[in-house]
Amino acid sequence: MANKGPSYGMSREVQSKIEKKYDEELEERLVEWIIVQCGPDVGRPDRGRLGFQVWLKNGVQMEQVAQFLKAAEDYGVIKTDMFQTVDLFEGKDMAAVQRTLMALGSLAVTKNDGHYRGDPNWFMKKAQEHKREFTESQLQEGKHVIGLQMGSNRGASQAGMTGYGRPRQIIS
Repeated sequence: MANKGPSYGMSREVQSKIEKKYDEELEERLVEWIIVQCGPDVGRPDRGRLGFQVWLKNGVQMEQVAQFLKAAEDYGVIKTDMFQTVDLFEGKDMAAVQRTLMALGSLAVTKNDGHYRGDPNWFMKKAQEHKREFTESQLQEGKHVIGLQMGSNRGASQAGMTGYGRPRQIIS
């Protein structure tokens, strides 16, 4: 890893905003979930963003982080929910790492394919498709209904309308 000096100005401001997104309570839930998934041999991290980062990358090369990201994507985590390798390896954006782990946990709970271990209440289930089937007669009936989204012209008139561009006449 290259030496990185202190950041100043806009860089420092941006990094500060990124660091504020890190959630300490979420860290605890993710640590518990990872221990349940991997077993107690993985140990426990020191509390805080730096401890969590060191624990996740402990003894891990960058290629293995990339392999994890590829496996998560293959499992179904969408690209926009994925962190970049440097986010974890260099600690650039640990909140992004948390978001990826949350997305993975939520997907595992939703799929319910036997790969998830732990309390299912740790993660929210993702919305699932709820396909509706309509008969041909129901579809035909729907064509004759004017929905409220169309609005109503009841009570509409042009009273009080003036020509375009003319100022309103104020009589005193």
